Amino acid sequence: MTRDYPPGDDPVPEAGITQARPYAERVVAPALSPEPGLTGPASPAARARALPVLLRCLAVLAAGGLVFLSVPPRPTWWLAPIGFAVLGWVLHGRRARAGLGYGLLFGLGFMTPLLAWTGVFVGPVAWLPLSFLQALLVGVACAAIAAVSGLRGRVLWAALLWVAGETLRAVVPFGGFPWGKIAFSQPEGPFLPLAALGGTPLIALAVTLTGFGLGELARLLAARATAPRLLAVPALAAVLPLAAGLGAIPLASAAPDAGEATVAAIQGNVPRAGLDFNAQRRAVLDNHVRRTEELAADIRAGRVPQPDLVIWPENASDIDPYRNRDARERIDRAAKAVGAPIAVGAVLVGDDGLPRNTVILWDPQAGPVAEYTKRQLQPFGETMPMRGFFRLFSAAVDRAGRFVPGTEPTVFPMGPARVALATCYEVAFDGVVRESVANGSTLLAVPTNNATFGRSEMTYQQLAMDRVRAVEHGRSVVVAATSGVSAIVLPDGTVTQSTGLFAPAALVERVPLRAAATMADRLGAWPERAMVAAAVAALVVGLVSSRRERSAARDVSPAAGNDE
Repeated sequence: MTRDYPPGDDPVPEAGITQARPYAERVVAPALSPEPGLTGPASPAARARALPVLLRCLAVLAAGGLVFLSVPPRPTWWLAPIGFAVLGWVLHGRRARAGLGYGLLFGLGFMTPLLAWTGVFVGPVAWLPLSFLQALLVGVACAAIAAVSGLRGRVLWAALLWVAGETLRAVVPFGGFPWGKIAFSQPEGPFLPLAALGGTPLIALAVTLTGFGLGELARLLAARATAPRLLAVPALAAVLPLAAGLGAIPLASAAPDAGEATVAAIQGNVPRAGLDFNAQRRAVLDNHVRRTEELAADIRAGRVPQPDLVIWPENASDIDPYRNRDARERIDRAAKAVGAPIAVGAVLVGDDGLPRNTVILWDPQAGPVAEYTKRQLQPFGETMPMRGFFRLFSAAVDRAGRFVPGTEPTVFPMGPARVALATCYEVAFDGVVRESVANGSTLLAVPTNNATFGRSEMTYQQLAMDRVRAVEHGRSVVVAATSGVSAIVLPDGTVTQSTGLFAPAALVERVPLRAAATMADRLGAWPERAMVAAAVAALVVGLVSSRRERSAARDVSPAAGNDE
């Protein structure tokens, strides 16, 4: 096929239409070109062709920035559909290789600022490669979106392919990194109730479908294609997801069916932020014991109600209380003082000498009675894949741990509640949280430690995930962080209380308990699987159609084959 655009950036012709340059352009123009190796000023025609490409590159980079700006702590959820509208417009009619390039730029505009927290204390050696890798995976999804942009129903196929791309990023590499899921940008918007129906994939489908619908609508109007039959489909695509989200609000506001419980979240704080916070292990433990005893004094004085259960953060005790008698006595003293069971985030050392990131259920009378060990470990933090290879670039890799993952979801019986646990990084993973909640829970607790990321946006991004999980599973969520932000989240995603950063605090709240499974829980991973299957089918059709169109173009203009 001949090209009227720079290589890799030429539009795919609409179905049934072939494009070929005039004979003079195909035969005479090459003859007048300079000899290979000779250079000269670019012709006006070349500059004219390059300018649109440059503008599209800037547009997708800015569009990725808009999606980043939709992410908390900003409440600007509506920027995400606008970003996807721009992306969809640019990708329309492009070849897959152009889609890859534009998608990479879009991903860099989104992922680079989103993941800046990964370099707070280790610098760009972690931040920039991770951002580039995630952006490259976004580019792969955008290449597929470009490949289906000539099909009927392309707006829907594009949204489904974005969901498929998120599924890929949640799996590879190194166990996946789903931090940039579009659903986590929507704890404030009308799309949030959809989490109760189909989890994070359904929110992503709705947001991107709205965005791609808006982009297609704008493109058609700019091309003066105003026929109602052409505008109807993208208009519906832009409006229906919003209507569906508003219609799902009752599902996200279901009444409690398992009573209520008074919960407390303890934020003891750390002496200083940074990678060496756990060198201050005794001070961190003492902080959480002290703040729990202060809560106990407030209870005795009648200033706050007696909690049924208390949640401590991840790493509240990095001193193994089974091996250290003093740590055990201090935790036991705190539990007795507050008069309620405590979920204690602790680092335990197994018989193999390797650490486990564990939550211990500590009863005020019986002491430690149950454990949950974190199952989804953080690569480059709690584990270090390819340690020898990455050591070539930075000795900081040796600061990564050698933690052993747990294998089973565990529910803690704590007062009237049955508490599911998702420790810190785990809350980003759909399946991990789903398995924990589906294990007979009525409440979800998220003990977390964000001290290694300073005052970055990381903790606010994670709180957005907690809010989405509350709606997805219809559970109140208790977030306890070592240094903030700790919070109490209701089943509709509302935050009733939260703390500041790096300040001791205790949150006490009476929250509803729910045992019923949401539709998202009952369907599990099947909606996502169906979306991915439909996306792959559309991609196959798009690739086959594109190949046939190129073959037809060669038959019409054999000389054009030299331009492939």
